Parts: sequence; C-alpha cells; structure tokens
Amino acid sequence: MLWKSLEFTIEEGQKVKVIEIPVLEDDSTYHFLVKVRLEAFINNILCEKEPKQIYSFKEYLRTVLKWPVYCHVVKADILKNNA
Repeated sequence: MLWKSLEFTIEEGQKVKVIEIPVLEDDSTYHFLVKVRLEAFINNILCEKEPKQIYSFKEYLRTVLKWPVYCHVVKADILKNNA
C-alpha cells in the first residue's frame, strides 16, 4: 500500500501536515469514499481554532469507517489478526 502526505498553510501562517493518506487506484470502489472523507477532514482542520501541526488521516479513517470497510481501504489483512 502506498501512502502520501499533504502539507498546507492555514490563514494564520501555521503549516499543517496530514500524513498516512492511502493512495487508491482510480477504479477502486473506495476511491470516492476516501476523497470525500479527506475533504471533510481538511475542512474540520480548517475550522479548528488551534490546529495541531500533524494529523494522521489513517487514524481518522479508523474512527469514522466501519471496521471491514477500513480494512479494505488500507488493505490491512494483518489488522484482522490483531483485532
């Protein structure tokens, strides 16, 4: 699984980095889901009064997706054994 990160600057000049963004193929059934969740996640960060410097998108997905969907998105069969 390939992961990417995204770094941007908010209005106050603070740099924010979102790490562990899964890279999915365009024809993946979860491509649109991840795209929409990433947009919502970034909007939540922009609305925070005191944003952190680093956020993990993978951890965010773990909290908002059902476990089987999360496993398909991150392709983590190893996680099933640890759950």
